[in-house]
Amino acid sequence: MFMEPPIISSTMIPTLSWFTPKRLLAIFCVINLLNYLDRGTIASNGVNGSKGTCTEAAATCTSGSGIQGDFNLNNFEDGILSSAFLVGLLVACPIFASLAKSINPFRLIGVGLSVWTLATLFCGFSFNFWSISVCRMLVGVGEASFISLAAPFIDDNAPTSQKTAWLATFYMCIPSGYALGYVYGGLVGSYFGWRYAFWIESILMLPFAILGFLMKPLQLKGFGSGNLIKVEESKTDASEVQVTNASNVRDDSLSLKEEFRDNTSNDQSKSKSATKMFDQFSIFFIDMKELLLDKVYVINVLGNIGYNFVLGAYSYWGPKAVYNIYHMADADLVFGGITVVCGIVGTLAGGFVADFMTNTISNAFKLLSATTFIGAALFFGAFLCRNVNGFLALFSIGELLVFSTLGPVSYVCLHCVKPSLRPLSMAMSTVAIHVFGDVPSSPLFGILQDSINNWRTTSLILTTILFPAAGIWFIGMSSRNLVFLLTSVVINVYVYLEGIFVHSVDKFEDDSENQVSNIERSCTIPLLQEKTGETSTSHTQSLEC
Repeated sequence: MFMEPPIISSTMIPTLSWFTPKRLLAIFCVINLLNYLDRGTIASNGVNGSKGTCTEAAATCTSGSGIQGDFNLNNFEDGILSSAFLVGLLVACPIFASLAKSINPFRLIGVGLSVWTLATLFCGFSFNFWSISVCRMLVGVGEASFISLAAPFIDDNAPTSQKTAWLATFYMCIPSGYALGYVYGGLVGSYFGWRYAFWIESILMLPFAILGFLMKPLQLKGFGSGNLIKVEESKTDASEVQVTNASNVRDDSLSLKEEFRDNTSNDQSKSKSATKMFDQFSIFFIDMKELLLDKVYVINVLGNIGYNFVLGAYSYWGPKAVYNIYHMADADLVFGGITVVCGIVGTLAGGFVADFMTNTISNAFKLLSATTFIGAALFFGAFLCRNVNGFLALFSIGELLVFSTLGPVSYVCLHCVKPSLRPLSMAMSTVAIHVFGDVPSSPLFGILQDSINNWRTTSLILTTILFPAAGIWFIGMSSRNLVFLLTSVVINVYVYLEGIFVHSVDKFEDDSENQVSNIERSCTIPLLQEKTGETSTSHTQSLEC
């Protein structure tokens, strides 16, 4: 296991002159863009390709293209490749979040990006279905560290008045990354071959993986005591080694008594390792219990599950549904273009509106509930519309609204728990929205369509799920005892009889293990603030940053 040298305070590590909060945000945005570019790449026609076909008499056959053609994959195997990364992602997310308490989180991102770089490299060298499936799972493992830990780092270093806007900027890379992946995979796959697409991705990510190890490590707020414990343990271990070495110098040979003592010491060290492992599991389960008992956190995740259930099915079945309902020849291009533009504009707008309303959990829930409800109504009206132009207009506005939730939902996830739980809260939220949201929604939509055989009706039924999601987020703003019925499914049979409202309390400053980030907040300049009217003091601080 990679172990990071202990870091006690930010004063031990001088901040590099070029490393500012805005540059940290830019670095994380590029990494996030590459993550989602990879997802779009493997789904693109240039990389994914098609299976070879033969006539009934097998007189003439056409060779396949891309991954599916080279490995002769059926549609089921081909579908597995697009979601195989989720296996590694779901398994590794909680692990990286737990390790953040004993290993510097910034270094964990470096480890994850290194795994991602090697995994994409070997995707290009894969030789059959199983080899590329394993590589895709490892891609998910590498991505897990970044997903769990990047958002807390951004939240720590963003200006107080622009936290949601910075998170929205980070999550804006999701739709834009997908779109770039489709174009990139198609161009590289067509001109050079699908293997080169993965090799180029690996080269692009390599500098960021190296940066994670060479750059001075940052420390997350709320993670001070774990490093102090490591220091004490390292001192203890060092003293034990010194005593053992001293005793070995005194005696030229070991007596039977000393051999017995060494064996006993080895047994004790094994017992100590087992105890540490048991302690890690104990801490994990304690933290999980705290998360599941946090009503605001559970409400936020439940609403996010419903939201991602619909958006996941839209992303997979949307172009085909639009093609069959409105007989639009270029449905892929039009639907994809609308999603990219609305995703970028809507995500950024949601972040800035949330900051304008003042960063509070209650205001975030208001925005989540209102935009999701209105967006769902517009989606519903779009699929009822008989005219294709009317559909495109209503659907575009609806996408602008629903994509505006990406920043606020992450803000709630980070601020409804104490700082030391933020990586785990992000990790478990990611696990939940995939396991219960976008992963099962696509096949369930397909089953419903096979049963009903009506694309318009199936799309309308899917869209209605957004209304309960909006209602759940409204409960987070001002809930009554209904919240206890909703959360009982997740937290077993706990029944809450006390309390009328769920109080949305920002716990960002509650952790007693407060630790100042390496990048001082005094030198954190808002993202859009112009440098006018600076005092000599502020100018000096900016130079120090």
